[in-house]
Amino acid sequence: MVIHRQITLSAHVNQRTKLLASFSLALPLCFLAAVVFGAVELPWSATARSLLGLESDSRTTMIVLEIRLPRALMAAFIGALLAICGAVTQGLFRNPLADPSLIGVTAGATTGAAMVIFFASSFTSLQGLAGLSLVSLGAFAGGALTVLFVYRLATSSRGTSVATMLLAGVAITALAGGLSGLLEYFSNNEMLRRISLWRMGGLDGANQQSVAVAAVFTLAIVFVLPRYANALNALLLGESEARHLGIRVQRVKLQLVLIVALGVGLSVALAGSIAFVGLVVPHIIRLMVGPDHRLLLPASALGGAILLLLADTVARVAIAPVELPVGIVTAFLGAPFFISLLRYRHQYGMQ
Repeated sequence: MVIHRQITLSAHVNQRTKLLASFSLALPLCFLAAVVFGAVELPWSATARSLLGLESDSRTTMIVLEIRLPRALMAAFIGALLAICGAVTQGLFRNPLADPSLIGVTAGATTGAAMVIFFASSFTSLQGLAGLSLVSLGAFAGGALTVLFVYRLATSSRGTSVATMLLAGVAITALAGGLSGLLEYFSNNEMLRRISLWRMGGLDGANQQSVAVAAVFTLAIVFVLPRYANALNALLLGESEARHLGIRVQRVKLQLVLIVALGVGLSVALAGSIAFVGLVVPHIIRLMVGPDHRLLLPASALGGAILLLLADTVARVAIAPVELPVGIVTAFLGAPFFISLLRYRHQYGMQ
């Protein structure tokens, strides 16, 4: 019996190691494909020379270095950020179908962007802090204020209730959606189009400044969140059990909520509202590797980067030269695969 358990454990470890290795190999391939493919066809060799600074054709160099490379980097960073924040949210709420938008940050950020577009449409092209547009700053401010309000509602003298936070997030999401709808109702055609495109998400605004901001915050969050893996594993047993294991539950919940709010608010500020990534990626990874957050968090970050790179590549080439909103593509790419996993999970040996 002991030998059988050791063999089974070893098989699981090997399977998980192979999964991480596969993701680590797929990520650079997807990144290279995102740089090569687009409305303008470029040879692989010319793309590689441009990335290495050896290409003599200035047109090719401009397309690769100034348009496609920043966009591919942004897709990888935003995808990783949304997926790892989704994995943390699912662990925090102990619900594999939870999503970062449950705490209201996505709706708040979208409403903040809509308010800037509606009330300051003449100034939205101006650059604000760190080269970000006023719309991006408005989105980040809206997400931050929403999360602070939700957390305040859920906190009492006895601590922070996750259930109350969830209900408050649902209520604030509905309120923010109503306010956004009101702004859309009174918007002119140009404002309405900009708000609608923002709600669908897009990476067309990626530039060196915004990519630098995304890189700094994403790398920091991806580095910090795995340090909470053991605490999240303990929370899966229940808050009482986690306290007995020495976890400072209230402190951990506050820190995780703030980090998730920062990550999701930043992603909405930089790329608009990209749904589905924070829900489907960590859920798929959990079906594959189990609930251990020591592996789930880094694997989710890799999977999110891969999914958004693929989605953005499809968005640019599907009906080129017209570009689809990337949020729509993530739904069309992820939903069928997600449904098939749920339908045949027992055949795949998943829980």
